[in-house]
Amino acid sequence: MADIQPIVKWKELRREVAYKKYSRKIEEVIFELPNGQESDFYVKSEGPASSILALTADQQVITVRQFRPGPNEVLLELPGGYIDTDEDPIDAARRELLEETGYTGDVEFVVTALDDAYSTMRRSCFVATNCRKVAEPENTDTEQTEVVLMALDEFRAHLRGGQLTDIESGYLGLDHLKLL
Repeated sequence: MADIQPIVKWKELRREVAYKKYSRKIEEVIFELPNGQESDFYVKSEGPASSILALTADQQVITVRQFRPGPNEVLLELPGGYIDTDEDPIDAARRELLEETGYTGDVEFVVTALDDAYSTMRRSCFVATNCRKVAEPENTDTEQTEVVLMALDEFRAHLRGGQLTDIESGYLGLDHLKLL
């Protein structure tokens, strides 16, 4: 039987921006592998984000229908977005909920999740309960949303269908609220 080597963190040798436009950046990262060889990887260098599972007092999940450029589809999503520089993640969650839906509620932190294996993004996941509408959504040229309220069973089915980009926030939020 061959000796099993422990999994170790690779040594980063260098990093440089391969592409940058707007808030998106792709970096080429060169690592020294445990066997001594060098290998390059392309990593999405993204700032932190927040996402929020929001429920009305009568347990309706607040989602937003919006166009998503990556999948090139109109999807039903949870409110969320990038956290501004020097902004607290919970404030970003409250801001995104209000901007995208016009709702506010009692916001609570759940967990910070990794986005994917080739991204630097860390997504702060929140829940909001007892949500109520206090304004209209603040649409922009690049972000138009339509608020869609979903019954819990309908939202669970939507999560199982995999057609949203913040699935982890939905599952983690429902689990946190003991509604999974």
